[in-house]
Amino acid sequence: MAKETQHTQILSKLVHGSNLRQKESHLTKYRDATSTTYLGEIREKYDEWSKANMELIGPCSVSTEHDQEILIKRIELLEQYKKFIDQQHYAEKFDSRSNLHSSVLEEFMYYLFKDLVAEFGEHALIGKSHSFKDIFFSPPKYGDMLDRPYAKIEKKDHDFVIGATYQASFDAKKPPESAPDSAGEVEVKVEKKPSDYEEVTVATASDARLFDIPDSAAEAVAGAESHLFDVPAVAIECKTYLDKTMLEGSSRAAEEIKARHPNGLYIVVMEYIKLTEAVNLRKYKVDQIYVLRKQKNTDREFRYATSYTQNPIDYITVKHLFDTVRTHLVKDWTGDVASGLERGWLIE
Repeated sequence: MAKETQHTQILSKLVHGSNLRQKESHLTKYRDATSTTYLGEIREKYDEWSKANMELIGPCSVSTEHDQEILIKRIELLEQYKKFIDQQHYAEKFDSRSNLHSSVLEEFMYYLFKDLVAEFGEHALIGKSHSFKDIFFSPPKYGDMLDRPYAKIEKKDHDFVIGATYQASFDAKKPPESAPDSAGEVEVKVEKKPSDYEEVTVATASDARLFDIPDSAAEAVAGAESHLFDVPAVAIECKTYLDKTMLEGSSRAAEEIKARHPNGLYIVVMEYIKLTEAVNLRKYKVDQIYVLRKQKNTDREFRYATSYTQNPIDYITVKHLFDTVRTHLVKDWTGDVASGLERGWLIE
């Protein structure tokens, strides 16, 4: 059972594979003979790509002499699969709205960082994420406000996140001035864990009784309102290409993350770039922008012209991406005034 659960968890992180499964099992779309044939061909190549990446281990948190070899192999596997799935007949059959092609890069991020993140423990978050954005309170009326907070957690979906999942509980209490806590008294509060990100649970007296709390005390200790959400240490936005409008949106998302988690790292990764020299990159809040093919964007139809030359995915660029994330995850984030005074500059 544990192995089945682990397998299911891994499958949920493989977003391109999940997209492919949805198309294969769709009840109304992709039922024609051409779609079925194409999906079967893509499935065969995808399984080979995924299996090879899962069997390949590394790089990890400590740099080794094998890192270059492993990264080059992962890049070769990606390049081979992208050349196959980006063929014109597949691209025209499954357009950009289907997200089939764009999700390849998101899944590559999982393969690239899976072994690094695994070293931090089983509770480490990796993959698509419903990340914390903001919190507000909206009770129906004042009387209800005294019973529970009615907290609303705003979340934002991110293509790829390395971080942590938190369960937060909120409860209404008497003001400390009118009911100071007794010295040495330990407060008991029953919480009910949400089953997913959209659910908000409120513990009841019947939940309290499950913890062998007497009926006389059950009502008093129940009532904690619980929420699930993710907090990114690293957020990576994956795109086929990046233009100015997309960059502005990425900058706003990066600012939102850093407002709630100042140690968060926000990165944009794409195959092609669609920015002019008139764009001032330093005014945007993203930490880094990676163009894996080191190439300007061109319309899709021109990529199939015989005169078009596509650059390969660049090893140095992928290595810089990996090293940036690894350094961020393993370094000490402490940045207090006292340690800054020892250096003479406060922001490291």
